[in-house]
Amino acid sequence: MTSRWVREVEQVRDVQVEWHVMSLAYLNEGRELPEEYVELMKRAWGPVRVVIAAREKAGQEVVLPLYEALGRRIHNEGRGNDPEALTAIIAEALEEVGLPADLADAAGSTDYDEALKASHHAGMDQVGMEVGTPVISVDGVAFFGPVVSPAPKGDAAGKLWDGVLLVAGTDGFFELKRTRTRDPQFD
Repeated sequence: MTSRWVREVEQVRDVQVEWHVMSLAYLNEGRELPEEYVELMKRAWGPVRVVIAAREKAGQEVVLPLYEALGRRIHNEGRGNDPEALTAIIAEALEEVGLPADLADAAGSTDYDEALKASHHAGMDQVGMEVGTPVISVDGVAFFGPVVSPAPKGDAAGKLWDGVLLVAGTDGFFELKRTRTRDPQFD
């Protein structure tokens, strides 16, 4: 949801985004979690490994399109809760983006884990490990969030961007949060 907002921000503000991979599976490794979430985190390794492998093989420019192709299938289409669907989701996303099908092999491999961890730390080390995703870093100011649903469009996206940067750039500011009152809206 935040990525969609940031894509809108790119249209209305002088912002160029460089997308990085952050892994909730890696972040939560070794933490005591409910069993259902542990199973979800086990499955979460595959897609991020594939994105890192794609970045290593095809360059930074494939990160966003592949992320969006995977996200659409996992979240918008609601296929992410089906462990059996993950292989097909990855294969379809690679095909959509025009990447070699054999990159899917990275999902079950640890070959790219060091690169994955380096990408993860590039963002997370700026904000600390007590937060999740998204992490945004702008001119030396990094923060978790915002988590916003649905993603604001047009000028509303720009206004939120301006406000988030103002708040995040305030010395001593750490947190702003409220309880979610609706399910995520991915469209």
